[in-house]
Amino acid sequence: MEAAASSFLASELPSLPHAPWPAFFITELSGADSLLRGRMGCMRVWHELHGLKFAEYHSLIMVILVGLPHQPYWLNADDPLLTLDYYATSCPSVFDLISSEMHCTVTSDPRNAALVLRLHMHDCFVQGCDGSVLLDDTVTLQGEKKATQNQHSLKGFKILDRIKNLVESECPGVVSCADILTIAARDAVILAGGPYWDVFVGRKDARTASLELANANLPAADESLLSITSKFLYQGLSVTDMAALSGAHTIGMARCANYRSRIYGDVQSTSDDHLLSLRSTCPAGGGGDDNVSALDYVTPNLFDNSYYQIMQRGEGLLNSDQELYSSIFAGIETKSLVESYAENELKFFNQFAESMVKMGNISNADSFVTGEVRKNCRFVNSLIRSE
Repeated sequence: MEAAASSFLASELPSLPHAPWPAFFITELSGADSLLRGRMGCMRVWHELHGLKFAEYHSLIMVILVGLPHQPYWLNADDPLLTLDYYATSCPSVFDLISSEMHCTVTSDPRNAALVLRLHMHDCFVQGCDGSVLLDDTVTLQGEKKATQNQHSLKGFKILDRIKNLVESECPGVVSCADILTIAARDAVILAGGPYWDVFVGRKDARTASLELANANLPAADESLLSITSKFLYQGLSVTDMAALSGAHTIGMARCANYRSRIYGDVQSTSDDHLLSLRSTCPAGGGGDDNVSALDYVTPNLFDNSYYQIMQRGEGLLNSDQELYSSIFAGIETKSLVESYAENELKFFNQFAESMVKMGNISNADSFVTGEVRKNCRFVNSLIRSE
């Protein structure tokens, strides 16, 4: 049994996170349903794999992430470093200022909601929600914008520039870019028709960025469920968080380069016209890599549960999305979550809001010691002063 499992993992390793990620090992645990000890994460495997039934409820095979370097720091929502009233006296209008600018931004182009939400999520997965994703490359600092999963997919930086300038005009040197991005992402979801949640604030902006961690930590469009799960667990996020946060793809667009293999491979479609439309903008032979299609073709600009219903039909545009429902591992938990969210939008909204708070509280503790409030979100303050 263990030999078969090890053989399977060996075949999966190329798609799993690379250095500085650790190796995986298999251990059999009895009478356990899940395990999360300290900075260790695990994924329960109880599906038939390669013809073997690896586990029943009382004898589970666990895949455990151990010895993780570059551990993220996880803050609880009630951690004193982040509070709801951090700007109550220093910048009481900050939430209204951001909300007003986001309203104008999303009204002018509904697709902007997805751009801001994606920026926030990509920020939090690399050394915490510290605004590092906003930093431009300079002679002395390599940013994260050229990471594989960022280079062609992240936009919306000018939106953050406008909001930052507005906030600076009202409260100079007070509100961090990291907090602005976190609040703006919440407002983006609301303006697209999604749920509300309280945003805890008090983050500092990082003076560093990590292209290496961005390449290692950010999920890719063609990754397996096992690999994606490991990346969420690494951040202290659960399988439930992963399934709910993936629902962010109910808005936004994807590049042809990220879904070409899917639409000419195992995609199922209840609409021949839709599949023909996808293929017409994304040729099989190459070209058109930057052409885009909606991740949720039913309601592309509305934050709802249509994304999960699309996956039930086998029509998920990205392989990484469809894996939540169709992977051989989906029977662990994610398939039932997809079905639940597809049936009950309120349940999806509630879990999405809860998971966004949890993700938004992933913080790099170093930023609270060495961080700053940037005057310009694209550059650390020392560079601005030196100019």
